[in-house]
Amino acid sequence: MRSEREMYELILGYAEQDPRVRGVILNGSRADPNRLLDSFRDYDIVYLVADVGPYKSGDISPAFGEMLVMQRTDESELYDEHLPHAAVYLMQFADGNRIDLTIARKEDYRGYCFDDRLSMVLLDKDGFLPSLPPPADLSYGVEKPSARVFQECRNEFWWTAPYVSKGLWRGQLLYAQHHLETCTRETLRLMLCWQAGAQQGFPVYPGKAGEGLKRYLPPEVWERYCSTYVPCQREALFQALSTACQLFTQASRKAAETLGYSWQDRWDETVPRFMAETQRDIAALPLAEGWGEELSRQIQAHERRKEQEP
Repeated sequence: MRSEREMYELILGYAEQDPRVRGVILNGSRADPNRLLDSFRDYDIVYLVADVGPYKSGDISPAFGEMLVMQRTDESELYDEHLPHAAVYLMQFADGNRIDLTIARKEDYRGYCFDDRLSMVLLDKDGFLPSLPPPADLSYGVEKPSARVFQECRNEFWWTAPYVSKGLWRGQLLYAQHHLETCTRETLRLMLCWQAGAQQGFPVYPGKAGEGLKRYLPPEVWERYCSTYVPCQREALFQALSTACQLFTQASRKAAETLGYSWQDRWDETVPRFMAETQRDIAALPLAEGWGEELSRQIQAHERRKEQEP
């Protein structure tokens, strides 16, 4: 694998030799002075040019090494992307290095300099680029929520949790898994970030997919959060759902207490009761502590009420 020094020499060497390239910016994790780098971290590079056209119609990728696979995402029908003023070369090389190269108009430099605080100017042939503040990962931090956003997160969690239960009741395991991953767990992760921030200070940096949350949460909470990642099996998914609900309720209460927020809803009680009524046959399974017993009690109470109905 080519070394970091070799990669920067290659990236800057191409830019220096091509008179159309007037500036080079580095974005992302390789600009973070506090990030432990490894050889597989991408080089997020922006070339600023006077005319993007030749880079859109041509292909400069051979200049950077032996290619394993490449994407050109500036014109994608699959993802319905159309970037008329940029060319995007996502290049994974056979030696393991990767360059995500954006070629943009020189006059569009501000977004590439300031939208991401992890930005550095590597080359400026014309002296047109601004002096940037020291790189910081502020763009990736979770800040203190407003009371409204806090409540909207609670609403989203309890609105989507029954999708998982409904899918399990129908036997649609992929449907249940999808909503657990894309809705229920995402709002749980956000609430855990707010709990951590309320107790330890904002911003919180959870990292991609929440990997960085481990350093903020008590070990037992982190282990329970990780236990919501389960195989696509009915009992396992129901247990993951129960654990997610319990963790969300606990995190909501702790965050709200510290942030001074409150709520009038009773979703932590009413939604699990509803889900219990759709899962009678698996409610007796050994679930997260206290939750299985509560489901059983709710089901028994529901059956008694039905028996008493005229």
